[in-house]
Order: sequence, then structure tokens, then C-alpha cells
Amino acid sequence: MIPVQIITDCFDGNAAMRQSLRLASFGFQPLPVVPVGSDLEAAGQLIDALDASLGRPSVIIANVAPRHGQAKKWPNGTPFGYFYRDQTLVVATIDGLTLSLVKKLQLVETYNQLDLPQVIEAMVQCGKLSSAEGQRLVKTQFRSFEFATRVSYWLFQGIELASTIVSLAEVSEAPKGIWWEDNFGNLKTTLKPDEVNGHQYVNDIPFILHSRLKDVPDKELALVEGSSGIGNQRLMELVVQGGSAATKLNLQAGSLIELS
Repeated sequence: MIPVQIITDCFDGNAAMRQSLRLASFGFQPLPVVPVGSDLEAAGQLIDALDASLGRPSVIIANVAPRHGQAKKWPNGTPFGYFYRDQTLVVATIDGLTLSLVKKLQLVETYNQLDLPQVIEAMVQCGKLSSAEGQRLVKTQFRSFEFATRVSYWLFQGIELASTIVSLAEVSEAPKGIWWEDNFGNLKTTLKPDEVNGHQYVNDIPFILHSRLKDVPDKELALVEGSSGIGNQRLMELVVQGGSAATKLNLQAGSLIELS
């Protein structure tokens, strides 16, 4: 069975159950849903999921699709797109920061942007969906359940879906910030090691730079090369040896940081 990892801001018990069971009905092996609160959190989780998959046959669905604010520019939320990293298929919302770290780490050069109504109409025409199903899916408010799961299945079945190739250059840049706070209070950043050299302060608070957590003196704030990232590209973490960097800096996922 092909494992599928869902990364989403739509993660309550009902939503998680429906998405997981729908994937299982297609013959996939759904993994526990990873909840995120923002597209920046999704960006970091997507990188770690790609790293964990080792490029083997698998699917990652990354969905953060608000309908308010700037998202009002879309007919029904941000479009979905897809790309492959070796044999791992990624189906993701393409607006905002969800693909920003994929861009920063130069994992792919392009993605395929899907037009939901066009894809649904084609699936109706070829008999994969009934006309009534197609009309309902075009209007659904739960696209990660109704559309992204089906797209993943169709693509793994080798069905070609009409799409537009878009350069990752069009994706928003990842800000210098925190994308995750782990259970120890360590803060995972969007920074690569070469971005922190020569700096001594983060948000005007002094830190030391170490290559390993083990080498950080007790109670000291440090930036270390963390476990998150992909391949030989690892992202930096803010840590306090024996304490919580989140508490010391009063930062959390989504917070921006400034180095000096």
C-alpha cells in the first residue's frame, strides 16, 4: 500500500476521519494527519515529510486554504498543484508560503497547477465521475477531502490531468522566522546554516552558534543545525540547553526573527 501523509489546517476529528477513510477507500495507507496552524508551518512540515519519504512511492497532501482576506481573489480558495520528488507525489495548495521552503531549498523547478473545474469536467467526460458528482465537487468547500484525495488517486493510476506548468520562482519567499515549536521548546527556523554566520543576536538577544545541541552549555541560548530539512540541507534551530528557547525568546510558530 502507498502511504499518504496529510498536512492540513483542517484537522478536527471529523475532518481527519473523512480524509483518512477516503484515502483508504482508494487503496492508500493514510498516516496520522499532521495539524498545522499556518502555511509557514505547512512549509516546514512538507520539507520534513519529503525527507522522511526518501523519495520512495508515497503521497504528501499539503493543504492550507483560507477563504478570507487576500484569499478572496480565488473563486473557491487557492488552487492546488502537484509535483514529484523522485517517486513521491506532492499535492499542495499553491498560494501563500506552503511551497516557500521547497523553493528555498531548490527541490524542484516547477509545479503543475490544476484548474479544479477543468479537471472535474474531464473526469466526468471520461466516466470517472458522474455528472451529479462533478457538479457537487466543483462547488465543495472541503476540497482537500473531495478533490486532493481524488487527484492523488488519479495521478497514481497514471491518469493525465490537465495542468499549467508554473515556475517555483512565482512562489512567495520564505520569511526569516519560526515554522515550528517542538515539545522541548526548541524553535525550528527557516534559516540555512550559511545565513547565520557572523551574527550574534536574534531579536536583540545574544546567542552562541554551535554545530550540535550536545555542545551547547547549560542554560545557554544557541543556534544549532537541527534535524529538520532534507538530505544534506538542514535548517537551523534555536535552543536553550536544558530549557525552552520559546519561553526565553517569547516566540512561537509564525514569529519572525531578525539576526544582527
